[in-house]
Amino acid sequence: MTPLVESTQADGRSYEEIRQDCLRRKVLFQDPDFPAVDSSLFYSESIPVNFMWKRPGEICEDPKFILGGADRTDICQGQLGDCWLLAAIASLTLQKDILARVVPPDQDFEHGYAGIFHFQFWQHNKWLDVVVDDRLPTVRNKLVFLHSLDNNEFWSALLEKAYAKLNGSYEALKGGSTLEAMEDFTGGVAEVYETKTAPSNLFQILRKALDRGSMMGCSIDISSSAESEAQTPTGLVKGHAYSITGLEEVNYRGQTVRLIRVRNPWGQVEWNGKWSDDSREWTLIDKAEKARLMQNSLDDGEFWMEFEDFKANYDRVEICNLSPDALTDDTSKAWETNLFEGSWIRGTTAGGCRNFIDTFWTNPQFKLALEDVDGDNKSSVIIALMQKNRRKLRKEGLDLETIGFAVYDAPKGEDHLSKDFFRYNPSKARSRTYINTREVSERFELAPGKYLLVPTTFQPNKEADFLVRIFSEAKAGSRVCVPPSQETDEEKFLRKLFLQVSGSDQAISAQELQHVLNGVLARRKEIQFEGLSLSTCHSIINLMDSDNSGLLEFQEFKIFWDKLKKWMMLFLSHDTDRSGRMSTFELRLALRAAGMNLNNKVLQLIGLRFGDDNFEIDFDDYLTCIVRLENMFRTFQALDKKNTGEVAMSMHQFIFLTMNV
Repeated sequence: MTPLVESTQADGRSYEEIRQDCLRRKVLFQDPDFPAVDSSLFYSESIPVNFMWKRPGEICEDPKFILGGADRTDICQGQLGDCWLLAAIASLTLQKDILARVVPPDQDFEHGYAGIFHFQFWQHNKWLDVVVDDRLPTVRNKLVFLHSLDNNEFWSALLEKAYAKLNGSYEALKGGSTLEAMEDFTGGVAEVYETKTAPSNLFQILRKALDRGSMMGCSIDISSSAESEAQTPTGLVKGHAYSITGLEEVNYRGQTVRLIRVRNPWGQVEWNGKWSDDSREWTLIDKAEKARLMQNSLDDGEFWMEFEDFKANYDRVEICNLSPDALTDDTSKAWETNLFEGSWIRGTTAGGCRNFIDTFWTNPQFKLALEDVDGDNKSSVIIALMQKNRRKLRKEGLDLETIGFAVYDAPKGEDHLSKDFFRYNPSKARSRTYINTREVSERFELAPGKYLLVPTTFQPNKEADFLVRIFSEAKAGSRVCVPPSQETDEEKFLRKLFLQVSGSDQAISAQELQHVLNGVLARRKEIQFEGLSLSTCHSIINLMDSDNSGLLEFQEFKIFWDKLKKWMMLFLSHDTDRSGRMSTFELRLALRAAGMNLNNKVLQLIGLRFGDDNFEIDFDDYLTCIVRLENMFRTFQALDKKNTGEVAMSMHQFIFLTMNV
């Protein structure tokens, strides 16, 4: 079944709607969400040269989207440190069905050309359709970043641009893991093998992976940043991402030799040892075999190695499987999939790893019940923990957190487990290490039973959103564990202050809420503001007052406080100079990060309503804005449910009218 695909444009329009509109108006598309300006290129450094944004028709006479089929020779690295992405694209070209989903082939520079192209990526269990205009950064009429060997072929350059847009800028693509892009191309499951400690049948594992359509990469470790992209005497590059594109066995002097084919995304710089392009070994095998294996023997960055040399020189192999089936056995299985989403929030659910036993128990907890399907008393389980949106947040000063997880036998009857349980019970399974990668995944053999999964950051009070995917052979039930009633120090302070001002009715008015929030937020040194207005507090009560009393009870206030902490995190991530203000442009990014995708008309209205003369917004107005929008979304959904079939206005029209009232 074809997965549902969501549009990512701020105005909500699809690729086809935009294309048809441009054709009708006889204009070429200019993407307002990713404009041809310096900020789309770099966010932390000045532009080193004078870039010119040009459309392919301005670069060459006869531009083609795909010329003679998309293949791995179309991927040549430019002046950007995104070899990890290029290695994944090279692997993508080997899987034509997957390639056709990521790079829809029914687009070109001739029929229905409107300066717009689109690509599809998997993000956090959803498929997204990303549109871009075809203006590309050039210097002296040549593409600066990813390009094809053919000067008039542009699918790979436009794919890189779409992925840069998805992540906020071209600079955001500097440095990464090949697995990250492979998962974004497939929605697949990642596995990593260390070549020095890999199982003895690693060659068979890799061959089976290739046969199953898995995407594979490899790399050489570095011991310091000085070694990054340093070339070894054998022609290999340290700290650099390569693709694995083939595995073969050949008869050499009466013996079977295992070979592996590897590609450098630079399109040059190759292995110069045994079985390299010009080595004598090729003269001693069957001519037909040589012709079959050496059909791409130019200096194109691709080369063969003997498998033992590969293991001796490379340190890590990364595999992205399209299904969770083990590469170590010959059967395909039906897999159960369970998904959890959550957040680590400072002072509440960001307890850190088990080294911090006093707070470890406050992390989110998830229960998993495995059934015994075939009577063998064990089941393969893959647990994959992914932190969300961190590459996009780099320009706000946020990078990948160090993450991992632990699995425990779950005792009967208890839900969210307390500190004492973790103090006296060891884990049943856990991630091999805590590491600052987007995803940590492990495969385990677990007996039927009930288990508790605890995903964590390494240090406490590190904030991030996350997704957990659990694949199991056995049938599995799962649920989120509800935290116990024990209160954190912060919640105790909140309750004490709340009771002081609430009086005998145990509820607070807008004026009392103003006193409570200003008292609590004054303790937060990272928030610079002069105090919340009474108008903001009225909006908060309208949002949280579930019984329409015009007052907030403590439970309603606590729910709002959890929301507020997330909104504060978004504000701080955009208020990088800690001035207590953000630009109205940054407000758009913060609202989108909060899950509020608004069209340009509504965003312009919000900027006029809440921005000052310098187009800036302070924390109080930011909070008023986001609370009112949340109110509007909730009200619109309630009205929409009551709609009995008559033509209803869109959510954007509703917000526009409400903002103008």
